[in-house]
Amino acid sequence: MCYIVNRAAQPPDLAGGFDSPGWSAAPAMPIACVRPEGSDHVPEAALKLQYDATGIYGLFQVRDRYVRCVATRWNDPVCCDSCVEFFVQPAGGTGYNNFEINACGTMLAMHVDNSRRDQRGLAQARFLTEQEREGIRVFHTMPDSLPEELPGPVEYRVGFFLPFSLFRRTNHAPVPVKGTVWHANAYKCGDQTSHPHWLSWRPVSRLNFHLPDCFGQLIFD
Repeated sequence: MCYIVNRAAQPPDLAGGFDSPGWSAAPAMPIACVRPEGSDHVPEAALKLQYDATGIYGLFQVRDRYVRCVATRWNDPVCCDSCVEFFVQPAGGTGYNNFEINACGTMLAMHVDNSRRDQRGLAQARFLTEQEREGIRVFHTMPDSLPEELPGPVEYRVGFFLPFSLFRRTNHAPVPVKGTVWHANAYKCGDQTSHPHWLSWRPVSRLNFHLPDCFGQLIFD
């Protein structure tokens, strides 16, 4: 399974709608593979990606319920909240990076060299440094926090920009050009909401998002 990453003629507006002029030509990546361990609540989620000479842009659109966002600081455990995630392995680099963002815009960002799990967690993984995170931008349509869960239907967007300089620093990866293939997966989860759920673009073989063997292809056009 592959996804074609279009080159943007100009930087797309992260605050633009999912089908706004800056995003309408980008194909939607459905996040629709549902893990059976979840509740009966199955959100609708999709991701669009674009790139230019400086970095990669992403925009999630989610139709959800039971939305909760307690994490408010960098690298808080946002997967416990209503959360979207983008895991990406650049070509010619080392390891992969995971970017997890709750509906209120709080991000966790890590570099993983070895995703084998032990008693401490991932065998070789670390949070990105402040310098490595430089240039990341996040957009969100929800408030900055939602300590009380919203039970009713909610639609929201979460956008991000990841500069290619980040991948040079963390993965030693070259800037992609037309035809470059990266590997990635995208997720929607809500581990500690009242209706937990785990969805992915590419199916995962067990309830574990850190499975690079399950990543799909991103082909830069």
